[in-house]
Amino acid sequence: MGIPIRYNLRNLGERKATTFMTALGIGLTVAVLVTSIAMTYGMSAVFAGSGHPLQVLVLRKGTDAELNSQLKEEAFQIVKQLPGIAQSKDGEQMASPEGITIVNLPSQENPNGMNVTVRGMLPVGVKMREGAKLKQGRWSEPGKREIVVGDGIATRYPAARVGQSIRFGRGEWQVVGVFVDGESAANSEIWADLNQLRGDFESQGGSNSVLVRLQSDAAIPEFKKAIAGDQRLGADTYEEREYYKNLTKSSSGVMLQFIGFFVSVVMAVGAGFAATNTMYAAVARRSKEIGTLRALGFSRFSILSSFVFESICLALLGGIVGVLIALPLNNLSAGIGNWQTFSEMAFRFKIDYRAILGGLLFAVLIGAVGGFLPAFSAARKGIVQAMRDT
Repeated sequence: MGIPIRYNLRNLGERKATTFMTALGIGLTVAVLVTSIAMTYGMSAVFAGSGHPLQVLVLRKGTDAELNSQLKEEAFQIVKQLPGIAQSKDGEQMASPEGITIVNLPSQENPNGMNVTVRGMLPVGVKMREGAKLKQGRWSEPGKREIVVGDGIATRYPAARVGQSIRFGRGEWQVVGVFVDGESAANSEIWADLNQLRGDFESQGGSNSVLVRLQSDAAIPEFKKAIAGDQRLGADTYEEREYYKNLTKSSSGVMLQFIGFFVSVVMAVGAGFAATNTMYAAVARRSKEIGTLRALGFSRFSILSSFVFESICLALLGGIVGVLIALPLNNLSAGIGNWQTFSEMAFRFKIDYRAILGGLLFAVLIGAVGGFLPAFSAARKGIVQAMRDT
């Protein structure tokens, strides 16, 4: 015979102050965990949405980041002549030499400035990023000191909005447009004309990387083999999606996630003790009730289950509070640094059903673990002992 659920719910309602404080402690723990999960999903969405399945990035041999790579103009001329490269609708080879530099921009969160990636491209480079759509303004014109900025940059940096000018290199660059490229890392970039950027930084016709679109999946291994076998190039190749996936490991967000999960575990221990103390107090205060329940024929297992269930209900209440605390962060734009690119990457917190379910299950675990010992103590009480205790 099981103890009615309303018995447990009524007892939680009678201890309003204790119930509230314990639920709040568990809620704060769950809020930290949900925030960490939301950061993980947000960052994963950025890297998962970056890159094209048929595109390969060519970098200088021994480097794993565009910023550290340097290729000569001759290398680009060799690469674009290799077989298997796709062509655009107007017959242009889809091979884009690209230059990377870093500029410092003050943001609302950091007035002293954060590093932002500036990518110099020819028009073909923009064509190869088919997901990029104008949100505001227009595309920059080749040969002019004009730039377009990703939506993540425009949102976080007041100086990088349409009509404003940003100073880097040898002078001012006019912001003429804002683009959105799904949830990709491109939203954290500024795009400029490659030749103008070369002139500002005296790169003498070279580039940091070459991005190539292949005709098919079958052409990718042949292209990579051709690059590896050409001693004139001295280059390595990365499939574009693989490249961005590797950037995840070098992001400071990994450390932030670790810290977030670590803090969650530490707080969970504290919240578990709070739940344990609350349930021990409930057992001590309701000793005669326990004796009465035993006298009425309820088994030890029924009492054990009842008190564990009560603890889980308390923790679940805290879990709901925690989710509500974290919910305003959903879709909030934030930025993290990357140790390979030395620049900031924008992402959005993603609190979806997985984050919410994870937080609630974590709360249930806290409640079950925290409530077991008090429940076991209650179940062990004999009828006479329970009736005598006060």
